[in-house]
Amino acid sequence: MNQGATLGQFEHMVLLTIIRLDGKGHGMAVRRELEAVSGRSVTIGAVYATLDRLEAKGLLTSERRAPDAGAGGPVRRLFRAIPAGRQALTDSRALLDRLWEGVTLSPEKEG
Repeated sequence: MNQGATLGQFEHMVLLTIIRLDGKGHGMAVRRELEAVSGRSVTIGAVYATLDRLEAKGLLTSERRAPDAGAGGPVRRLFRAIPAGRQALTDSRALLDRLWEGVTLSPEKEG
């Protein structure tokens, strides 16, 4: 990832989800995890577009893997974060932490 480049919110969420899934990160698993944690509906198309973009940026890798012998099921494309992806998450979080320093949110007064 280019020095100084940042992750978009959804990219951040998808990349972090790949790490949470620890080697079991195929598209549908990412979608399910994001929906479970965020409580929001996520389209599979948005997930795959983001996974492809993160791979093109050099932040994760993918490989097609057949299920274990006797397990059945489809061949899945599994995604794994690489060091550059982990660093991008660290940098993104640090940037947000710096931006939050000194910020206190209070309810807006009407009037």
